[in-house]
Amino acid sequence: MDVKNTIKNLHPLEIKVLLKYSAEDELTSEKLQKELDYKEGHANQAFSWLSGKGLLKEIRRTPHTFYEITDFGRAMAQTGTVEQRMVDFLQKNGAHTMPEIANGIGLEQKDVGSAFGPLVKEGVLKMNAEKKVEYTGADLPARITVTADLIKKGCGAEGGLLNKDEMSAEEVEAMNGLAKKRGAADSPFKMIERETVYYQFTQDFAAVRDGLKEAGITGNEIGEITSKMLTSGEWKNGTFRGYNIAVPPARIIPGRTNPYVQFLESVKDKLVSLGFQEFDGPLVETEFWNGDALFMPQFHAARDIHDVYRLKNPTHAKMIEEPYLSNVKAVHENGGNTGSRGWNYTFDNEFTRRLILRSQGTVLSAHQLHKAEVPGKYFGIARCFRYDKVDATHLSDFYQTEGIIAGNDVTLRDLLGMLKMFATEIAGAEEVKYVPGYFPFTEPSIEVHIKHPVLGWFELGGSGIFRPEVTKAMGLDCPVLAWGIGIDRMALMALGLNDLRQLFCEDIEQVRLRKAKF
Repeated sequence: MDVKNTIKNLHPLEIKVLLKYSAEDELTSEKLQKELDYKEGHANQAFSWLSGKGLLKEIRRTPHTFYEITDFGRAMAQTGTVEQRMVDFLQKNGAHTMPEIANGIGLEQKDVGSAFGPLVKEGVLKMNAEKKVEYTGADLPARITVTADLIKKGCGAEGGLLNKDEMSAEEVEAMNGLAKKRGAADSPFKMIERETVYYQFTQDFAAVRDGLKEAGITGNEIGEITSKMLTSGEWKNGTFRGYNIAVPPARIIPGRTNPYVQFLESVKDKLVSLGFQEFDGPLVETEFWNGDALFMPQFHAARDIHDVYRLKNPTHAKMIEEPYLSNVKAVHENGGNTGSRGWNYTFDNEFTRRLILRSQGTVLSAHQLHKAEVPGKYFGIARCFRYDKVDATHLSDFYQTEGIIAGNDVTLRDLLGMLKMFATEIAGAEEVKYVPGYFPFTEPSIEVHIKHPVLGWFELGGSGIFRPEVTKAMGLDCPVLAWGIGIDRMALMALGLNDLRQLFCEDIEQVRLRKAKF
């Protein structure tokens, strides 16, 4: 190692770490924040730079799970859990229907419905012959007491965080039903998974540290002159960092189409060449088109697979188009004219008008059904939004390619052919498999998975044949194939990437490399 050149290229953040610690010390971000008063970003930068220079190495990682109390949880600490409120209401007022309970305790039907199922299994509540919910008189299960205690502890904990390692087995079991990794706006706790990364210096560290001491470098050298320094004269007594004139200047690169945008256009070109017509729609949708029109019950836990962003102002649409509102309402309540029994609950006309950011591209298909020609093929590139934990294969703002094929003769074999085309011809995957899935609006339902050379197997998207409860409510009485494919994930394969976040990288050099691969 060229010690002099290495010292010349050290940042003050690195220098302070090198001078503070010894070869035996195990370093973590938390340690630097506490002992050097670094911010988390500064600590991670120092580790990254020192590792890149071969002065630091990672020795191990330790995973940790924390549960953070949410605003919903803090409100629950004041009002009580949904289960407690339901039981208290029924004790005081006698048997009532689900909508009456929801109105009585000021909650939505889906929240009351989610709490009702477990309480029935535990013998606390039951549905009588009049389809009203009754309290059986049984004691509340222990999990409800544990839940209340956890919420109280969460409110009092530093930063609202509870460490899983410090919780009892009973508390951990209860927390499994309370916390979500994402979409925790309607959950009392949010699950946070973290890793503590431990580092140690390499054998080259000693020579660099001794060189720093010999040169009298402390890490407090002045890197830039500010107006304050000029005014006070402080700069006269300071020591200045060296300026490396060997660093090459940034190249001036002419602009051109972003490779991801070009990829999206190539998908459109492919589908249009196959005879598909493109459809589109607004980013802001109602609960009606985002879920109700797709036979997703308003009260059911299945709604939780789409963690939506709600609009603050305005909160609700003025109206829903007829006859589609009446048709969908009838399908939910009793099956309407579909031959189904429906979901057997009272449809909430207020909830269905609530405005949200669309969480799935299938909204576009729901809008298209009543306008579709038979036979007909349609597709859209939809920007969607979900409260999601961002990682290599998940984004909270993402794109889907959504499509339907309506026809009296279309079959599951046709759908599998389309899925294979997306996986092999567009994504460029060599290994593909089909997995049975569940979606409230399709039967059968199929997920297509592809194998990435680095990330391994992951889901590319979902598909199936629309249920009659979806199509007949829109006036369409024929088989309709449907799919929603994660176009961002297809781009991972097609552009040779290992992380979805690289699609939106601000590093021009990386963008140019992707252009070359594409």
